[in-house]
Amino acid sequence: MAPADQTRKAHTSKAQTSKAISNDTALRLLAWYDSHHRDLPWRVTPREHARGVRPDPYRIWLSEVMLQQTTVEAVKSYFLAFIEKWPDVEALAAAPTEGVMKAWAGLGYYSRARNLKACADLVAARGGRFPDTETGLRELPGIGAYTSAAITAIAFDRHAAVVDGNVERVISRLFSITTPLSEAKAEIRVHVERMVPATRPGDFAQAMMDLGATICTPRRPRCMLCPLREDCSAVVSGDPENFPVRPPKAEKPLRRGAAFVSMGDDGAILLRRRPEKGLLGGMTEVPTTAWTARVDGATTEAAAPFPGDWRRAGTVAHVFTHFTLELEVFRAHIEGDAPAGHFWSPAHEISGEALPTVMKKAIEAAIPGATKKPSPLSAKRPHD
Repeated sequence: MAPADQTRKAHTSKAQTSKAISNDTALRLLAWYDSHHRDLPWRVTPREHARGVRPDPYRIWLSEVMLQQTTVEAVKSYFLAFIEKWPDVEALAAAPTEGVMKAWAGLGYYSRARNLKACADLVAARGGRFPDTETGLRELPGIGAYTSAAITAIAFDRHAAVVDGNVERVISRLFSITTPLSEAKAEIRVHVERMVPATRPGDFAQAMMDLGATICTPRRPRCMLCPLREDCSAVVSGDPENFPVRPPKAEKPLRRGAAFVSMGDDGAILLRRRPEKGLLGGMTEVPTTAWTARVDGATTEAAAPFPGDWRRAGTVAHVFTHFTLELEVFRAHIEGDAPAGHFWSPAHEISGEALPTVMKKAIEAAIPGATKKPSPLSAKRPHD
């Protein structure tokens, strides 16, 4: 046999074997999922599905947007609070943007909240129905390749390759993919596409996620309990924790700035709103120097935006996706009307403001406990 024919035969054999294993794998994974699925507030369980209950596309969309770069445990209470306030997409579209940002405060990655509101507005204007295809969904604000695939599969039970971090880890181990993860995403997607069964593609997507979250974990995976261990080449080689292969992490740059916490005689705190675009866009903050992801800000009381008896209250640090920020915090009592572009927030309403975590840290450094007090605006909203 000619070398070219041998190579072609080997590739064909490998593809056929992979496909055969994948079909069997999907069936065993679904059987495992039927018994071991996680109960999540946005999920229709296999038993409910068998009774004819169908997922609500609004709830699936809302949960998937919240879950972007955020853990399930962190999302649960926020999801329930959103659903209580805005039970459908029309209700969310009718909500004021400021109210949505306040409800999102503490969940992070605030561009998601702005896109959430924009998407709700557009879907509601189109009759309140979400598109049921990946192509249609990707035309909506804040919905990319992963989110469109997840909604298509889970909400509409249509064939789609859903690949999140958990799935990447499962596939990397199952097939011992040695290509660094940043370069292996297309290869991983091909494997997932082959594995998606003709029936129950939504349950399959959720089963893969649950497997990665509960069994095929980053550290100390519970391989003895895994329904796919017979197929897993990383188990055979004895080194599942070596997958996925990741390049060394680059150190995040450190940026510095100053935050100025002003308190009135009645305990109110002076705040302002950040520009709609950019980092933490549309959120509320105490006055700060003009730090960015690339530029340091001033770090002394001389940089305060208005006069006051400024006293150093400590330093807080916060890690963003691409850099770490250190803020020198200063505190002062300020009397009179709020300066232009600022407003006084009463003490009992601070916890209900749309404050990102870094700003809560700054306020807490200056006035311990100030952001922890319950307020009428946040009584039914989860705290950080």
